[in-house]
Amino acid sequence: MRVRADAAVCLASGMCVLSVPEVFDQREDDGVVELLVAEPPPRLQDKVRLAVLGCPAGALSVLEDVAPAGG
Repeated sequence: MRVRADAAVCLASGMCVLSVPEVFDQREDDGVVELLVAEPPPRLQDKVRLAVLGCPAGALSVLEDVAPAGG
């Protein structure tokens, strides 16, 4: 799984950060999403999927079945 966050679309609601703080954060100056982990471990993937679905701006997306970087 690979996660993408579109900062240009983000409304800075922070729902993703509340859902999966290991993967998402917010910029201090404007609250826009920052991606901490582009390829979350399996134990977080269900939470990430829910965060993507719950994003009010549609700024998050997931690409499934992506081979890990360097592999």
